[in-house]
Amino acid sequence: MTEIHHVIFDLGGTLMRARQDWAEVFPCADLALTKTLRSYNIQLDARLFRAKLRDYYAQRDENFIETTYHFVLREILQERGYSGLPEEVLRAALDALYAVTQSNWVLEEDALAALQTLRAQGVRLGIFSNAGDDKDVQQLLAKFGVQFYFDFALTSAACYYRKPHPRAFELALAHWSVPPQEAAMVGDSLAADIQGARNAGMKSIWISRRAQCAPAEIERIRPDVEISSLAELMPALAELRR
Repeated sequence: MTEIHHVIFDLGGTLMRARQDWAEVFPCADLALTKTLRSYNIQLDARLFRAKLRDYYAQRDENFIETTYHFVLREILQERGYSGLPEEVLRAALDALYAVTQSNWVLEEDALAALQTLRAQGVRLGIFSNAGDDKDVQQLLAKFGVQFYFDFALTSAACYYRKPHPRAFELALAHWSVPPQEAAMVGDSLAADIQGARNAGMKSIWISRRAQCAPAEIERIRPDVEISSLAELMPALAELRR
């Protein structure tokens, strides 16, 4: 029997949820970005920016290599003749965008109690989030006041690899120097979190309440344990130890 004393969490859809549909939020976020650029005399159609992102989304979903928002923004501006822009200009535009999207995220009501319980029981915690901007994730954790519960918060934007790429899990586990069989992954995505963890040799806990999965995916990818709330995490870890 292998004891599980290390748990890696996904973030969006697992520890936090969206207040409203993203289709209503993204246009406002993109507008904030383009308005900030205009303050630097840079003209960019918000629709072109979002279309460029969709192109890169399709690519990264195939190779699981992250393309950051920073990269996309710099590339599309270069294509429109804005080369050599100072870093602070790009960052200001992205910060304006994320100020809007961050307001749509809220911490799950049962997240704080679950994290406190796990830490009280001596469980070590980490985060790996597929995200296009590392600063955005770190700010969200600080906003919710939960960053101190985690030994690390790793993002695909910072490390290049997206879940379910095996390297993503290797890099996360390297923070603890523990073998994969001594750790569990908690997430809402069967393909990224659950299949990725199982391929890496980790245990997997699927939190299904926010999951958006096709029936075929549910049939094909089986977690070690399924839970419907974070309050079920301690019993789930106990089940993994049997």
